[in-house]
Amino acid sequence: MSLSNSNPSQGEFRLAELLATLSQALDMTEGQPRGHSVRSCWIGTRVGEALKLETEEAFDLYYAILLKDLGCSTSAARICAHYVTDDLTFKRNLSKLDGSLTQVLRFIISHAGMNAGMTTKFRTIMKALRKGDNSSIEMVETRCQRGAEIARQMRFSERVAQTIIGLDEHWDGTGYPSRLSGDQIPRLSQIALLSQLVDVFYTGGTKVEALNAVVSRRGSWLSEEVVDAFLLAAEDPEFWAKLDNSDLIEEIYKFEPGQVQKNVDDEYLDDIAGAFAQVVDSKSPFTAGHSERVMMYTDLIAEKLDVDETHRRVLRRGALLHDIGKLGVSNIILDKPGKLTDEEFEAIKLHPVHSEKILSQTSIFSNIINVAVGHHERLDGSGYPNGLKGEEIDLDTRIVAVADIFDALTADRPYRGAMTTDKAMGILKGMVPNQIDASCLAALEEVIAEFEDLPHLTSDQVA
Repeated sequence: MSLSNSNPSQGEFRLAELLATLSQALDMTEGQPRGHSVRSCWIGTRVGEALKLETEEAFDLYYAILLKDLGCSTSAARICAHYVTDDLTFKRNLSKLDGSLTQVLRFIISHAGMNAGMTTKFRTIMKALRKGDNSSIEMVETRCQRGAEIARQMRFSERVAQTIIGLDEHWDGTGYPSRLSGDQIPRLSQIALLSQLVDVFYTGGTKVEALNAVVSRRGSWLSEEVVDAFLLAAEDPEFWAKLDNSDLIEEIYKFEPGQVQKNVDDEYLDDIAGAFAQVVDSKSPFTAGHSERVMMYTDLIAEKLDVDETHRRVLRRGALLHDIGKLGVSNIILDKPGKLTDEEFEAIKLHPVHSEKILSQTSIFSNIINVAVGHHERLDGSGYPNGLKGEEIDLDTRIVAVADIFDALTADRPYRGAMTTDKAMGILKGMVPNQIDASCLAALEEVIAEFEDLPHLTSDQVA
């Protein structure tokens, strides 16, 4: 059994290309059409040009918009629990509200509890009306702060972090989470807010609707300065033509501020993969830390199988991003405490397909797509999404599959508690040789045995 092909030297890959690709995962978890962040980046970049931003500030704006939704997965489970509804649809439709009482009331009544019985729906609506404001502020604050924290981990400036924190603040002080107003709000946050508004109303409607959405918020949500800069940029026919271009994700590279190509080396790529793993695992309380644990088990198994360190580095990235497509699955399904319906299971089975759509947009991830797409494939062909079998499944994918199953069994899930190591290993042994690779499981057994032989640490030693 051979490893997948890899080219571990990443020094020539562009940061813009990498993050424009990964931003599509953020689009999914916000319930937005694919390319939302890229289109918003184009809009914001042109507004920044109209405002004559300095190169350094323009650079921060460019990446802040691509990464504006880094913390958005943190609200998914809360939305499902609070409103008893599909988080993806909820967030997509919420993005068009103007914040007026009548719109908000209609929205809550039409969306809250849409998958529940009438009694549950009524109680959910009443709870939202009584406590929804405080709950919403808390959710926005968590999302903004988490997004800023991840941006810092990805080596971006404090200005990028503060832009993300201020994304939902409004010029008149009615926004979230801190009720900032006027010049208290970072100017880049105002540009980012305008940019996403334009894309939401243009992509889901018309140019006139997009223009009206911005103009109607002039002086309330948005400063006059930022709106006027947008209107100036929007006079150029190319502004709108680019938004209709399916190749905009490649076009956007050309507008990297200062035309300075910032490259990504192996160490930086590792950091970014780790950051996006946190985005994925934040979507559900039941997957907290899952991707990092799968990465650890994967690396330990690979080491036992004598995989060299160069390739193990690539494999670790694949393990970190193996579930990135789950950002496109509703938490109503991911966190369901009971058995999934056939329709719900079909939605779950699409997450490797979502992963492939994201990661295939760039050659940077050509050596880990197989892992992201195939970690639910089984040797007897009973897996998904492609029903691969036997030699069609490479060693990388077999390793991650074993690591993924072991962590899933030994962690809490909405439908059961965590299993003991012995019980989990018993289940895995029952999957050999028909479903999982015997050598990978044997390597995992060796790893577990070694850790069990370690002396137990006391709290004093840990401290």
